[in-house]
Amino acid sequence: MEVELSCMSYVKMFLHAGRFPACSVNGLLLSPGPQGGSMCLSDCVPLLHSRLPLAPITELALQQVDVWCAQKKLRIVGYYQANASMTDSSPTPCAVKIADKIAEHYSNAVLVMVQSAKMSMQERLPPIVVYERRDGHWTLKDKQQIMLRHWEQTRAIANELLASGTHNLLVDFDSHLDDIRRDWTNQELNAKIAELASPANGNV
Repeated sequence: MEVELSCMSYVKMFLHAGRFPACSVNGLLLSPGPQGGSMCLSDCVPLLHSRLPLAPITELALQQVDVWCAQKKLRIVGYYQANASMTDSSPTPCAVKIADKIAEHYSNAVLVMVQSAKMSMQERLPPIVVYERRDGHWTLKDKQQIMLRHWEQTRAIANELLASGTHNLLVDFDSHLDDIRRDWTNQELNAKIAELASPANGNV
C-alpha cells in the first residue's frame, strides 16, 4: 500500500524532534483510513520526550488518543520516533513494541524513524525512514511507495517554524501530563501550519 505523508504530519514530527533535540521523542500517526490503494498520514500526535520506555504512560496516551480519534473520525495507523543519538535511526525495542501494538489493530501500520542527523535546513531529502510489518518483522518499505507531495514547500514550512521558535508551541503528551491545561492536540500549532501550507498545497 502506498503511504503519503501530509505537510501537517511531517512538520509536526520535525518540530517535535527539534523541540527536544537532546531527547528521544515519539508519537502516533493518524489517518482518515485507506482510500483505494493508498493511505494518507494526515496528522500526528506527539507523545513523549522523556519517558519513552514507561508502559503505563504510553497505555494512557494510546487510550486518550484513541477516544479523541473516534470523535474526529481518524484512526491510529502508525508510530514515529526520533532517537536521542543523532547517528542512530534504527528502531529501538520500545519503537517495535508500540508499533507492534498498533499493527494488532491495523495490519497496514507503518513505523517511521526520524533521522535526526539529517534534519539540517540544507538537507534536500526527507530525513525519515519508513518500515512496514511483513511476516512478523518490521522491514524497510519500498521508497517508491512513500510519497511526500509538495516536499519543497513542506521543507520550507518546517524550517521556517523551527527558525522562528514556533516549535516551542508544540505540546506533547509528556508536557500535558506536567500541566493538564496544555493542549496535546496542538490546535494553535495546527492552525499555523495550515495557514502556511494552504497557499502552496491547497490543503494539508
